Amino acid sequence: MAADPAIVDPSWLLTRVADRGSELADAVADLVHSGELPPGSRLPTVRALAKAGDLSVGSILHAWGKLQEQGIVQTRRRGGTVVLPPEDSVPERGLREWRGVDLAQNAPDLALQPSLADALVSSLGAETLNVFGREIMTERLRTAALSTWPFEPQAWATAGGGTEALLLAIEAAAPAGATIAVDEPLGPGVLDTIRDLGLNAIGVRADHCGPRADDLDNAFRAGATGFVFQPGAPFGVDHIVTDDRVAELARVLERHPAVWIIEDDSIGPLEPEPLPSLGADFPDRVVRIRSYCKAYGIDVRTSVLGGSRHLIDAAMKKRSHGVGSNSRILQNALAFLIESADADRVVARARERYAARRALLLDALRERGIEAHAGPRSLVVWVSVDDETAGLVALARQGISVGSGSRSFVCARERHMLRISATQLPDDAESIRRLADLVAVAMTESSREFFD
Repeated sequence: MAADPAIVDPSWLLTRVADRGSELADAVADLVHSGELPPGSRLPTVRALAKAGDLSVGSILHAWGKLQEQGIVQTRRRGGTVVLPPEDSVPERGLREWRGVDLAQNAPDLALQPSLADALVSSLGAETLNVFGREIMTERLRTAALSTWPFEPQAWATAGGGTEALLLAIEAAAPAGATIAVDEPLGPGVLDTIRDLGLNAIGVRADHCGPRADDLDNAFRAGATGFVFQPGAPFGVDHIVTDDRVAELARVLERHPAVWIIEDDSIGPLEPEPLPSLGADFPDRVVRIRSYCKAYGIDVRTSVLGGSRHLIDAAMKKRSHGVGSNSRILQNALAFLIESADADRVVARARERYAARRALLLDALRERGIEAHAGPRSLVVWVSVDDETAGLVALARQGISVGSGSRSFVCARERHMLRISATQLPDDAESIRRLADLVAVAMTESSREFFD
């Protein structure tokens, strides 16, 4: 072996190949299967091997290509040709249990949501039920929401899910062709829809304390007319939003009085503690959106908007040409859940489970040498990869669906990233370790380069 124990000495390899009396590819395969070339061994370069023996460059390339096709080695741009672990080192059980599981959409775990039965029954006795007319927000829901709102809104409204409310507010704040600043990373698909609305997005990068004030100021100087702010950092790579950072952002916003502010509280009651807000500082310019679907279930189908009267009026005019409204039954069912101590206990358990799952996956990935990140309140785990598309394809080959990191960022990042939902993970640590094994194999597969 050479001075670096991971690199196979070409003379040693040629001697062992000659002892076997077979073709180069078959002889190397035998050495791998016998354990003489363990996983992680780095084969000599094509030039070094050709120089050490009576072999042509073409014959060595042909042998290395054959070994790659058999899944025995991989060749990287700067890492040489490396012996891979045997295929059966990842349990087939792990492959079966993860095949078809959607780890991309960040859907909540249905087993960790409160029952809607009592909430729906409680809403059926409302005196206004089936009374002709359109009620943008029932008094019962307004009272319930106000008890948890971080500032006194000028106006209230409801919409469908949180994504619908967010897009209505964005449309109200920024006409087609305008530019809007977005606190990244955003939820999957939001950037796509912003572009579908004919808007230009400028990403506001975050450090460990939240969106950077200098980036926000630069976005406004570049013409952004609105700011989508995520005070809970639900997709944060490694940050939370501190009160000091919110104060810095407020000072920037004071210098740009014509800018609208949209606060996206996308996971609502699942947040572990009250989130900061700019609403008290800019009551005429802020609308806050709270989604309840991840906590209570998709069929609640009601999000709440509270804040600037101008923005809310404009947003409601965008909804079905101003004639859309939410069912009073769903609104009052949501009010019941917000005020229910039983629902609070179920949501608290879900919050703890999601956090524990996120931590288990982070630990398992890092134990396998994979660079992984997640903010303290994030519902996703971010995995760094050399090539996003290759990583997605490699995991898809194993039936595992994860999210594309580029769909959550405007600003280019130094490394590509994949997004794995923590909400769909099991509580079983062993299952999560098997998932980490599969991710590790996929990361290895995605870095291979094949010869023509």
